[in-house]
Amino acid sequence: MITIDSHQHFWKYDPVKHSWIGDEMAVIRKDFLPEDLAPVLQENDVQGCVAVQADQTAEETDFLVALSDQHDFIKGVVGWTDLQSPNIEESLSTYSQVPVIKGFRHILQGEQQRDRCLQPSFLKGISLLDKYNFSYDILILQDQLRFIPELVSRFPNQRFVIDHLAKPGIKAGEISSWKKDIQLVAQHENVYCKISGMVTEADLQNWKSEDFIPYIDVVLNAFSTKRVMYGSDWPVCLAGGNYTEVIHIVRSLFRSFTANEQQLFFGKNAIDFYHL
Repeated sequence: MITIDSHQHFWKYDPVKHSWIGDEMAVIRKDFLPEDLAPVLQENDVQGCVAVQADQTAEETDFLVALSDQHDFIKGVVGWTDLQSPNIEESLSTYSQVPVIKGFRHILQGEQQRDRCLQPSFLKGISLLDKYNFSYDILILQDQLRFIPELVSRFPNQRFVIDHLAKPGIKAGEISSWKKDIQLVAQHENVYCKISGMVTEADLQNWKSEDFIPYIDVVLNAFSTKRVMYGSDWPVCLAGGNYTEVIHIVRSLFRSFTANEQQLFFGKNAIDFYHL
């Protein structure tokens, strides 16, 4: 079975650029590069990955593309470009000449204006992505889920994927409002969901695999196995464990699924969504 990690990051640590790494995550305040990830993927029988932006600069996108040129296990890049720029189409046209760039992401979770994704300048950028065959990763917090049905319904031909289950309140055991909102998003068939980033939403030091099952069940019932994909969120996940522990959460759960369902979740959906 081909396994693709649909969500991980690389960076050269900078205390200003990466100020979002708080004291509770101090273990990841260092460089993380492909030579660090390669043996981990091999050890866990993962054949490739998608590198996702962690900084909102054009230099970040160039950095990830350069790494992919040097390491063939990086099968795709989700970069950043200013979707609100008046020159957005020119940027997308340029990036469309770089085959490894599969899509883009904006760190909506950090925006003071919680409905930034519905502002006219942002919508204009989103409206151009499909023209250049780009996907869009939706990085939000739970409170922003209510804006997503309107966003994705405006662009039914655009491929969207929710990162990290939209970060439900796993540590506090909160599920009801998130469940209602994620189910509404899942009604739109152009939206996928990454089962990723869960351990950092839990109690970092004391989580158990059972903590995640109710949330995974909601996502699987809402999206089906045809629109979900595995992601580690390495190296962020290292704040709450190691890569093997993270992938074990979903591998244990999916043992009861059919071989085809396992292949969809662990590889095929990511390959199809990102055109790897």
